[in-house]
Amino acid sequence: MLSDPAEPLHSPAGHRPHRVVVLALDGLLPFELGIPHRVFGRPRDERGRPLYEVVTCSVRPPGPVETDADFTVHVPNGPEALATADTVMIPACYELGPVFERGELTDELADALGRIPPAARIASICTGVYVLAAAGRLDGRRATTHWADAERLQRLFPKIDVDPDVLFVDDGDILTSAGVAAGIDLCLHMVRRDHGAAVANDVARRTVVPPHRDGGQAQYIQRPVPDPQQASTSGARAWALGRLHEPIQLRDLAERESMSVRTFTRRFREETGVSPGQWLTRQRVERARYLLEATELTVDQVARDAGFGTAQSMRARLQAALGVTPTAYRRTFRAASERGEGAAVAG
Repeated sequence: MLSDPAEPLHSPAGHRPHRVVVLALDGLLPFELGIPHRVFGRPRDERGRPLYEVVTCSVRPPGPVETDADFTVHVPNGPEALATADTVMIPACYELGPVFERGELTDELADALGRIPPAARIASICTGVYVLAAAGRLDGRRATTHWADAERLQRLFPKIDVDPDVLFVDDGDILTSAGVAAGIDLCLHMVRRDHGAAVANDVARRTVVPPHRDGGQAQYIQRPVPDPQQASTSGARAWALGRLHEPIQLRDLAERESMSVRTFTRRFREETGVSPGQWLTRQRVERARYLLEATELTVDQVARDAGFGTAQSMRARLQAALGVTPTAYRRTFRAASERGEGAAVAG
């Protein structure tokens, strides 16, 4: 049984995990309901204490909630748990009724959402975005959902800037994602934003998923699993990851797979959703983040090790990707690590 949602957990030393409250609605997808528990349930601080506490609640008193499968789930908390949230997660569900049909909240859903503290961060996975949209929380904001629902979402809520092509959108206090695996990407991104790349990468390893898929990556990749009858670019990607500190040209990657540059570029985008140059820059940014957090290397040394060549070049790339300089990034996460806290740097 979960702790009383009105009493956030505290250790004898005063440690309080960041509370993530997952709102389980009828018709929910069990896989997506489990994503926040799997991702946020793993991170620990240097003393082994959990960085997050995950609580599941319903819009009704504790009891069964229907799923889209042939079983129900028992949810031990009612809507009052939302009042204790630091972050609220709304997974996808297929029985939204007037929310999906007319863009209107039911009374019990409106009451539940009204309990969320003003300072809480809110995130949706897939069609959970309809709940936020119907509540008016996305008006004038950029958001996303599963590509198959994007057109309908835009039509029903014209005040929202719907981007159907990306995995997730981070708009500060509100985040939205596409469906299924993109929900994992979103949650890992939130852990990375809170506690840095090293913690997020550890969670990814334990979950056996890629440590980082950028939110701007395309939802629909033409060939996510290479055709066994055709050459893949995976070998070139693996080769590049071991040589990020070296200059890597497009022709070098193409030669690794015995392809022309044109064929390689087309195949690469089909398999990853981004160009080789974009992919390489993202890998180098992630490498730089890790080194800034986990080593005592100077900024110049980090720039060389991550393949940016100069500190000036790395500074420009990190500023564009994360909105902060390398020095500010290191200072933020070092201070947070020493306190055993999160850092909440966008990225």
